[in-house]
Amino acid sequence: MQASDRFNINSQLEHLQAKYVGTGHADLNRFEWAVNIQRDSYASYVGHYPILAYFAIAENESIGREHYNFMQI
Repeated sequence: MQASDRFNINSQLEHLQAKYVGTGHADLNRFEWAVNIQRDSYASYVGHYPILAYFAIAENESIGREHYNFMQI
């Protein structure tokens, strides 16, 4: 790998990290990364009705209660 390739890869990575919050940055620690993953997962669960319905059935709760619980975390 040449120096120009490394520079290009690093500049692409920096661009992605600036554009998308969940991709992290150089100073990101393990806890912050885990919190980002958890937050993204819960947002996905709330945003996709079939997944929310699946969790509601699995936990024997109403869909509204599951939605509320995911929003509180």
